Amino acid sequence: MKTKINANSIKETVAKVIFAVAACFAVLSVAAIICYLLYAGIPAFRETGIGNFLFGTTWAPGYDGPASEKFGILPMIVGSTIATGGALLIGGTLGIAVAVFIVYFCPKKLKMPMVQLVSVLAGIPSVIYGYFGLKQIVPALAAISPNGNGTGILAVSLVLGIMILPTVASLAKDALLAVPENYHEGALALGLTKEQSVFKILVPSAKSGIMTALGLGIGRAVGETMAVIMVAGNTVQFPKGLFDGFMTLTGNIVMDMSYASGVHRSALVATGFVLLVFILILNGILYAIKGKGEKGVEKKGFRFAVPVADKAQAEGFGGSVKYAFAVCGAALAKSYNACADGCGAVSDKIKSGAHRVKEVISDGINSVTSKIGGKSVDEEGNPVFRKKTAYYAFLKWLCIAGTALMVAAIAYLIGFIVVKGVVAFTEIGFIDFLFGKSGAGKNSLAPAFVSTGALIGIALAIALPIGICAAIYLVEYAKSGSRLVRIIRLFTDTLSGIPSIVFGLFGVIVFNDALGLGYSLLSGGLTLSVMILPTVVRAVEESLINVPGAYREASYALGAGKIHTIGKIVLPCALKGILTAIVLSIGRIVSESAALLLTAGSVKNMPRNIMSPGSSFAVMMYMFASEGLYMNEAYATALVLIVIVLAINALVFAISRKKEKKSESKKSGR
Repeated sequence: MKTKINANSIKETVAKVIFAVAACFAVLSVAAIICYLLYAGIPAFRETGIGNFLFGTTWAPGYDGPASEKFGILPMIVGSTIATGGALLIGGTLGIAVAVFIVYFCPKKLKMPMVQLVSVLAGIPSVIYGYFGLKQIVPALAAISPNGNGTGILAVSLVLGIMILPTVASLAKDALLAVPENYHEGALALGLTKEQSVFKILVPSAKSGIMTALGLGIGRAVGETMAVIMVAGNTVQFPKGLFDGFMTLTGNIVMDMSYASGVHRSALVATGFVLLVFILILNGILYAIKGKGEKGVEKKGFRFAVPVADKAQAEGFGGSVKYAFAVCGAALAKSYNACADGCGAVSDKIKSGAHRVKEVISDGINSVTSKIGGKSVDEEGNPVFRKKTAYYAFLKWLCIAGTALMVAAIAYLIGFIVVKGVVAFTEIGFIDFLFGKSGAGKNSLAPAFVSTGALIGIALAIALPIGICAAIYLVEYAKSGSRLVRIIRLFTDTLSGIPSIVFGLFGVIVFNDALGLGYSLLSGGLTLSVMILPTVVRAVEESLINVPGAYREASYALGAGKIHTIGKIVLPCALKGILTAIVLSIGRIVSESAALLLTAGSVKNMPRNIMSPGSSFAVMMYMFASEGLYMNEAYATALVLIVIVLAINALVFAISRKKEKKSESKKSGR
C-alpha cells in the first residue's frame, strides 16, 4: 500500500513538473525570439551603427559591392507610422462605432448576425485584403490621384483600416459589455437619455478596454505584411503625399529576404528586431492600461454612476446646483425603497415622509433653476437632464452609419471575390484546378491541399499538447493571481501579439539555418506551432475554468487523484473548448502567408515529404497575384479561401452555441 501511495505521489509530481514546463514554454519562446533576432542582427548594428541604422535615410544593399552598402530604416519607420496612423483613424473609429452599435443600439434579432459578421471579417486572410485593394481600391484611387498613381499612404490606410476594424470592434465590444449594468441604470435614474448615458457614462467607463483594443489594432497594422506590399508601391522614400509609394518595415523584409546575404541579411533581421521591440513596448503599455482599468472597475462597497454623471452633467453653476439636488433626490428615493421593502407597517409613514421631502426638494430645485433656465425634475419629482440631446442622437446615427459602412464593405469584398472566383472556375475548370496535376505550365491547387494539410498536422501535433498542458497548469495547479501566473499570461499575450513576419525571421534563423531544415514544410510547421500556441492556451484555459468545481470535488471524494480527475473528468468536460482551439488554430494556419514565405517556401509543385518546400493556399494565391499572369487562378484560390473561412466560422459558432445552451440548461436546472 505504501509503495502504491509513493508511486501515485511520484506520478503527481512528475505530471505537475511537465505541466509547469509547458506553461513556461511561452516565456521561453518569447525569450528565444528576442535573443536569436538580436544575435543575428548584431553584425548589421556593428557595421552600420545603431544610430545610423535607425535614423539613416538610405537603404542600399550594396549592389556595387560591400563598400557601397548603406542600411538606414528611417524612411520605412516613417512610412509604417503614417500608414498605421491612417489605418487607426479609419479602422479604429469605425471599430468603436460598430462596437457601440452592437452593444447598445442593435436590435436583438440582428445582434448575433452582426457579431458573426465581425468574426468573418477578422478571419479573412490578409492576402485577400491586399488583392482586393490591388484590384479595386488602387484603380479607384488612381482615377482621382493628381499623379495617376493609386498606390501609397491612402491605399494602405484604407486596406489596413478594413483589416483592423474587426479586431478593434470585437475587443471594444467586450470592454463595453464589462461595464457594470448599474452604471447604465444610475444614469437613467438621474434623468439622462439612453444616448447620453451611452456616450457620457458607459463609453468613458470602458476607456481602458477601448484603448487596449486600439493598441492591438495598432499592433496588427504595424505587423501586417502581405496586404501592404500589394498596395504600398514599395519605394524606399519619405512619402510626401497620399499617393506617393513608400516601403514599410515588414514589406522590406519580405521583398529582400529571399536573396539577401551577409550584412544585408543581418540588416533585415535587425529590422525585424526593431519591429519586435516596438511591439513589446506597445504590449507592455497595453498590459499596464488593462491592469489599471481592471482595478478601476472593481471597487469596494456600492458602485454608482454618480462620479461619471457629475463630470458629464455638471455644466457650470446651473448644472452643479441641479446635479446636487438630483443626487439628494436619488439618494432619498433609494433609502425610501430599501426601507419600504424591509419595514412592513412602518413603510407607509416612511413613504409619506419621503414623498414630502421629495416635494420640498422639487420645489427648491425648480425655484433655484427657474432663474437659470431648464427643467430639472419631472412631474413625479425625478431629476431630468435633457441638454444636448441632438448631439448625442447624432453620435448614435454615426454609429449606425459606421456599421452600415462595414456591412457594405464586407458585402462588396465577399461579393467581388465570389463573382470573380465563379467566373474564373468556369474558365479554368473546377475539377482540374482543384485536384489536377500541377506542372508543365498547368496550375492546380492540389499541392496547396497537401501542403496546407501537412502544415496543420505538424503545427497541431506540437502546439496542441503543449497548450493543453500549459492550460492545465494555469487552472488546476497554479495559484490564481500569483506572480508566476501573471508572468506566464503576460508572455502568452505577448507571443500572440508578435507580427507573423517576426515569427518568419525566427523560423529562418532557427529552423531553416541552425537546424538545417531549409525551405521545408517541417520548418513552416514548427514556426506555425509557436504562432498558434497562445490561441490553444487561451481557448483551453477558458474551457477548463468553465468546468464546475463540484465535478472535481465529487471525484476527489470518491478517492480519485488529481491526475485521474483531470484526465477522466475535467478534460472530457472541456472537450468543446479544445475543439474550438483546434478550429481557431486551423483558421490561423490557413490564413498565414508571410511567415510561410520565409520558412516553407513558395513553389507550385507537389511536395514529396515534409522536408520538401511547399505552399499553402494563401502563399499560392500570393504567387498567382504577384506574377500577374494567372489572374483567374488568383480569383479561384481567393474563393476557396473565403469558403474555408466561412466554414471555420460556422464551425466555431456551432460549437459555441452548444456550449451556451448547455450552460443555460445547467443554470435553469434542467
